[in-house]
Amino acid sequence: MIIRLLSAALVAGFLAAVVATGLQFALTSPLILKAEVYEEQAGKQASLSSPFARLIMPAHGDAHGHGDPGAAQEWEPSPGLERMAYTGLATLVGGVGYALLLGAVMLALKREPSPETGLALGIAGFLTVALAPAIGLPPELPGMASAALGVRQAWWLMTVVATGLGLYLIAVRRVPLTIAGGIVLIVAPHLAGAPLVVDTDSKLPAAYAAQFAARSLGVSLIFWAVIGLAYGWAWRLFGEAASSGNRSHA
Repeated sequence: MIIRLLSAALVAGFLAAVVATGLQFALTSPLILKAEVYEEQAGKQASLSSPFARLIMPAHGDAHGHGDPGAAQEWEPSPGLERMAYTGLATLVGGVGYALLLGAVMLALKREPSPETGLALGIAGFLTVALAPAIGLPPELPGMASAALGVRQAWWLMTVVATGLGLYLIAVRRVPLTIAGGIVLIVAPHLAGAPLVVDTDSKLPAAYAAQFAARSLGVSLIFWAVIGLAYGWAWRLFGEAASSGNRSHA
């Protein structure tokens, strides 16, 4: 059972990562690159606006730290192939992890994994992990102002847990009391309010932020749908392979 669960999760995570990575490079990566240009320009303007900029900048050297060999630089993958590779790897790790979680939920609910069941739970996963948090904290481009990371993470986790429990009470329990409780749980984090910071100085066009949020959610929906469908398909495939192997040995 464990081997079958892991094998199906690996297949589902790999297929979802391939699809999602391709969509990311086609739809969201161009917007990220454009936003980074605005972010760099804003950083340069902020430095030059300081009356001490002429004294500070020579001491620290250029953007690559040539003026100070001992200066610590924040590491990031190089543009091009290296950046694509790290993006794909992160998507693959996330896909396998979510596929494992999806399989565990199916077994906990005593649902036989199938493409149909997988798709239904995949959409539920999208609603829980992506759409519900995005209502309060939409996907952000580089250079956009945001609240402190710890506060955002706490609100995101609260929203995910509340939405997941709410969907369980509504879709699985299906009695009036639990349906009402599920609705309350889903709505509660948004009534409490997400931590937001209004950035009045950002030069990033609002259209870029809106496009990025919409495209990111679209990619996430396809990502979760592929995970669910592929997991159900792979589960059946490995089950049939095991049955054929047992019959041949008999």
